[in-house]
Amino acid sequence: MGGYILKRLAYAVPVIIGLSIIVFGIMAAIPGSTALAILGSFATPENVERVNRELGLDLPIWQQYFVWVGNILQGDFGHSYILRRPVLDEILERFSATLILAGASLILCSIFGILAGVVSAVRQFGWTDRIVTFFVLIGISTPAFWLGLLFILIFAVQLRVLPASGMYAVYGGGDLPDLLRHLILPAVTLAIVATGVIARLTRAAMLEVLRQDYVRTARAKGLDERKVIYRHAFKAALVSIIPVIGIQAGFVMGGAVYIETVFQWPGIGAMLVNAISTRDIILVQGGVLLVATTYVLINLLTDVAQALLDPRLKT
Repeated sequence: MGGYILKRLAYAVPVIIGLSIIVFGIMAAIPGSTALAILGSFATPENVERVNRELGLDLPIWQQYFVWVGNILQGDFGHSYILRRPVLDEILERFSATLILAGASLILCSIFGILAGVVSAVRQFGWTDRIVTFFVLIGISTPAFWLGLLFILIFAVQLRVLPASGMYAVYGGGDLPDLLRHLILPAVTLAIVATGVIARLTRAAMLEVLRQDYVRTARAKGLDERKVIYRHAFKAALVSIIPVIGIQAGFVMGGAVYIETVFQWPGIGAMLVNAISTRDIILVQGGVLLVATTYVLINLLTDVAQALLDPRLKT
């Protein structure tokens, strides 16, 4: 297993390097002057030249990239001129909030998606299967940001049982119950689409396994139906389900950008939106690179978990 992990890590390195090139290239290609955006009304030619020199923007683009990467390898993500604080400090503070939201959403969509998929497969063509399929298709087809606004209207404005925005109450709180109350609406909203995807693919994986000969043999031996489904069929189907969960982990990380905007959740998604609007390029580069690297590492963990369930994948 150690050799397999090292091999997967070796594959991840060029992917991260490629991501860094893409992120840097896209940010560098954005029209306009970063120095002008930073200086605003103080943008005299002398000040613009000074800021370009301080940020290294007067260097050729390839030199700017290597300087940026070299600083990151030393733990220096740069300094945000808009927020006037180190980029790494801002990213880590915001990223922790995003991990809470994305982690809660991933747990919800994994539990309910797998449960719905297994029940739908076991009750194939029955009323349960049809009801689950109906709600799954609605969840997949409905835009998450629209659901978020609808949930705010129902639960925050009309019923007034849940807060509409933020991570903690502005008038105090700050404890775990307060966090959970604020987490419910954005986490559920972000999890709905991913739940539908996981449910559909779990159903397909379970149906394929349930048709296998060894499952028929287990039933022919008189083994209890629950043991057949959960001990034999479900365990085998997990090999196909885990990669789907890994992909949805990336989805909830990306979806956090607009969900955090809708619910004013103080995560990295809201940070990136504000940084792009103020042209805080250094902050955008660091934030996008961290999110992309996290997604690569999640895929690595997914591959390792899949290999643990199916040793044939290690070869």
